[in-house]
Amino acid sequence: MTEPEILLREQGSLGRITLNRPKALNSLTLGMVRAMAQALEQWRTADHVQAILIDGAGERGLCAGGDVRALHDAARAGDESLAATFWTEEYRLNSALANYPKPVIGIMDGICMGGGVGITAHGSHRVVTERSKVGMPEVGIGFIPDVGGTYLLSRTPGELGTHLALTGTPVGGADAVYCGLADCYVPSANLPELADALSSGAVDEVLRKFSEPAPEAPLAAQRGWIDAAYAAHSVEEILRRLRERPEEAARQAAETIGHRSPTSLKVTLKALRTSYESLEQALMQEYRLAMACVRIGDFVEGVRATLVDKDRNPRWSPSKLSDVDDSRVREFFEPKPDEPVLFG
Repeated sequence: MTEPEILLREQGSLGRITLNRPKALNSLTLGMVRAMAQALEQWRTADHVQAILIDGAGERGLCAGGDVRALHDAARAGDESLAATFWTEEYRLNSALANYPKPVIGIMDGICMGGGVGITAHGSHRVVTERSKVGMPEVGIGFIPDVGGTYLLSRTPGELGTHLALTGTPVGGADAVYCGLADCYVPSANLPELADALSSGAVDEVLRKFSEPAPEAPLAAQRGWIDAAYAAHSVEEILRRLRERPEEAARQAAETIGHRSPTSLKVTLKALRTSYESLEQALMQEYRLAMACVRIGDFVEGVRATLVDKDRNPRWSPSKLSDVDDSRVREFFEPKPDEPVLFG
């Protein structure tokens, strides 16, 4: 028999959601999004369920993101409906988690990227460990940080969010706490005991008991060059500043950015500089950008090079930053008549 993609159960006063595609690093399918949304709606008014816990099966991590291979295959076949439906329902799930009336505890152990960030980092209690790798690597596949990623990264200290978005580099648990992407640092060996203790319903008390002070955040010591370089108003100027810095890490960042989709880089920077009034406003803009990445951007080619053919040699179009002019970037942000009303 086929294993279910989502394991749903009640443990004491805890409603538990476990992503259960460990061989695919628990990447989110449309069915998983729907199962989570349905469970949250059922537990919303269930008096005996006092909190929600989200974690992932397997040893590698919580979630590597959305099932972009399926979205790629559909888009390649000329079908945009899967992408439109998936992102509509996924972003509504992100908003539902952010506004849930009960505590939502996300266990960001191991790999937690893209869609995995979306189902944990908007919750009320975000837990990382010494094994955590938290990131939004979307510019590497011709996409943009979505699931509220531009909202979260635009609110990090200084220009750290710009650095993480344009390089796509994941960070460890200490940096995740420092960047405001997580709240609690718990040793991974204590997670099973933590889950058992949370079933009592005393969420804040239990997390205080199990949490430890996060180690010193490596990014804290790098704020000088990061803030100076990424405060620039264009990707070209950011790269120029990075290449002129004496720090090796700055030059490595420039090298990394140089391999990302030029279009995605410019669209992402503009999105990060948007003054969002709410998570929902960010998600609505991200939906518009996500669909544009499929229709006129580098998403299909980026996924091909990374996950389909795996040649790691994407042919970005345009291939140079200088060829991505302001009019092309603006096209990604233009509302389309067929956009759904995600909220309200």
